Amino acid sequence: MNNKKNKQTEQNSDAEDRYIAKLAFLGGTLATIGDGIAAVAAGMALQQFDKEKNQSSDDQSDLIQQIEQMQKQIDLLTYKIEKMERKKR
Repeated sequence: MNNKKNKQTEQNSDAEDRYIAKLAFLGGTLATIGDGIAAVAAGMALQQFDKEKNQSSDDQSDLIQQIEQMQKQIDLLTYKIEKMERKKR
């Protein structure tokens, strides 16, 4: 009878150990998947940052072109005003 109890206890212990090992494996797998998701998210964040940086650079380039165009218009208007003033004299 003692042998039966020992075998049953041993079997229960083996089953518990197997269950614990399965849980550990599952936990490790989920942690690995979580790390993978975190890596993908970090990559996406870097891509977004680069995209925004490039967009900002493009926007800045557009602004510079607009300012240069406005300066040309101001120069032309100044020239025309000076020309008109010379004619009045």
